[in-house]
Amino acid sequence: MVRQNNIAPAPGSRRASKRVGRGDGSGHGTYSGRGCKGQKSRAGYKMRPGFEGGQLPLIKRLPRKRGFTNIFRTEYSTVRVGALNTFDSGSEVTPEKMLASGIIKSLAKPIKILADGDIDRSLTVRANKFTASAKAKIEAAGGTVEEVEHAAEAK
Repeated sequence: MVRQNNIAPAPGSRRASKRVGRGDGSGHGTYSGRGCKGQKSRAGYKMRPGFEGGQLPLIKRLPRKRGFTNIFRTEYSTVRVGALNTFDSGSEVTPEKMLASGIIKSLAKPIKILADGDIDRSLTVRANKFTASAKAKIEAAGGTVEEVEHAAEAK
């Protein structure tokens, strides 16, 4: 009959721990399985993963594995649709007028109109890019949108 106090692990499933430094007769004497000299033979040896003995590690040698910066990315000056409510109904909104009213800081970057906020008047908006939902909001208010080319791109 099998009882809890009689249970034993299956034969060969458990192994005795390696007892190092207990004489040459044990097979793990003298250098205790650490070889001769060097950093890894010393007591208290610890090394972080990826350490290559002072050599530039692989993870630093391959910067492409850590992402990259797209040098061709276009940076836009963004304008919320809600900010266009400062203009009179029926007026034409151009990048120059946006600059004059303080909505954008400079004309160096192309302008993109985002759908954040609500518009309650019909305007003719000229900008370099529009999000689809911004276009829909402007047209729903009775306005029109015109995509114009950025001055720096035209050159």
